[in-house]
Amino acid sequence: MPVIRWWLSLEAAAFGGAALVHAGVLVHGYEHAKAATAESVIGLVLLFALFASVVAPRSSRAMALASLSFALLGTLVGIFTIVIGIGPRSAFDIALHVGFVASLLAGLGLVARGRVWEQRQRA
Repeated sequence: MPVIRWWLSLEAAAFGGAALVHAGVLVHGYEHAKAATAESVIGLVLLFALFASVVAPRSSRAMALASLSFALLGTLVGIFTIVIGIGPRSAFDIALHVGFVASLLAGLGLVARGRVWEQRQRA
């Protein structure tokens, strides 16, 4: 479970940071209100899953899988908006989305295989 919590924290911080960039708080020049809103919502969902994993540890794996899947779906929508030309199209935004997809897929794989790793450690 600590790995799940660590991963959810990392992802929530990444989406929170991206939201702050798109809101113009951390860096200027990449402002995009809709991207900031979407990243804020995704970050909050990941934070909710993190807190839920503390309150209800037995459901942490399910919450992590659901929230990471939601984040991946939202990121894919973001990529779609870039492709069709309504989302931000800077090199920063493209790299950000590629990084999000890679980290979310890694997190989903880590969490999905977590039960197998836990059983190996107990043996």
